[in-house]
Amino acid sequence: MRINDWIRENTYHHSVFADLKTLVEQKEASGLSISLCIPTLNEEKTIGKEVVIFKSELMNRYPLLDEIAVVDSGSSDRTLEVASSFGADTYLSAEILPEEDSRTGKGENLWKSIYQLKGDIIVYIDADIKNIHPRFVYGLVGPLVLRPEVSYVKAFYDRPLAFSDNIRPSGGGRVTEILTRPLFSIFFPELTAIIQPLSGEYAVRRSVLETISFPVGYGVETSHLIDVYQKHRMKAFAQTDLDQRVHRNQETRDLGKMSFGIIQTFLRRMRRYGIIHSDGDYPTILRQFQAHDDLYETIEWNIPEYERPPMITIPAYREARNLPTD
Repeated sequence: MRINDWIRENTYHHSVFADLKTLVEQKEASGLSISLCIPTLNEEKTIGKEVVIFKSELMNRYPLLDEIAVVDSGSSDRTLEVASSFGADTYLSAEILPEEDSRTGKGENLWKSIYQLKGDIIVYIDADIKNIHPRFVYGLVGPLVLRPEVSYVKAFYDRPLAFSDNIRPSGGGRVTEILTRPLFSIFFPELTAIIQPLSGEYAVRRSVLETISFPVGYGVETSHLIDVYQKHRMKAFAQTDLDQRVHRNQETRDLGKMSFGIIQTFLRRMRRYGIIHSDGDYPTILRQFQAHDDLYETIEWNIPEYERPPMITIPAYREARNLPTD
C-alpha cells in the first residue's frame, strides 16, 4: 500500500467520533466492552483530573467505557489514593500475576493490564497529560468501534512542552524524529506513515494485545508497531489526530536512556525477523558524562530491555479467559 493512500484512508480527526451517543450505540450493537488503563508512577498531581473527566463523561454521561483502571508501578506519593477517591479501580503492578515475579517499567504495567482488565478493547492513556479531555479516549476507540478490520489505533498531536508554569508552543517528538523515524525509513518504510509512533496513547483489540511480546521498558511502543506490522501489515492500523497534548519536558539525558532501550528492542526485532544476523546478547550499559569543574565523570546506566512473552502463553491468563490449556 502506498503511504499517502494509507494516510488518506486511515487517519482521522477526533471530531469524527465526537457524537458519543451514536458511538455508544454502535459499541453496544457490536457487543464490545472497552477498558481504560492509565499506567502510573508518582502522578498525584494529574491523575485525579484524568479520572474525574473520563468517569463523568465516558462512564456516567455516556457509557463508552466499561472500566477505568490505574495500574501503578509503586508510587511513593498519593497517586493510588487520589485515583481511588475519584472512582478508578487501582492496582499495584507487582500484585498482578505474582507468580510471574515483578519487573519495573511502563511496559510491565501495560502487559499486566491485559490480565487484569476485562475489555475486548483496551485504551492506554498516559497519566501526565495536563490538558486531558474525553477526546483522548473516544478519538482512539472510534475507529475500532466502526471498523472491525482495524486492530490498533495510535494517537498523534501537537506537543507543546510544559516548563514550570509556561508552555513552549512547539517541540516534542525528538526521539521519534532523530531515531525511530530514520530506522523505520530504512527497515519498515510503511511504518513511517504512523505520524507519532512513540505516542503513549493508543487503543488495541485484546485479540492482538494478547499475542505480542511486551518490553517492560522504553521499547514497548516500538515493539508493538513492528510486531503487529509483521503479523497483520498496515491494514491493522489507524491513527487519530487529538489536536494538542501538553506534557512535561524531558531532559536530553533521559531521552538518551529512552533511545538506548528503543535501539535494543529494534535490534532484537531485526534479528527475530531475519533482517539482520548476529550472535549473542547486545550490551545493556549506556555511558553518559557529567562535568565537575575540570573533571569529567562517566555515568553508567544498566538498561536491559527485558521482555514479557505474549500474554496468551501465560497459564493463569488462559485459565482466566477459559482458553484451552495443554
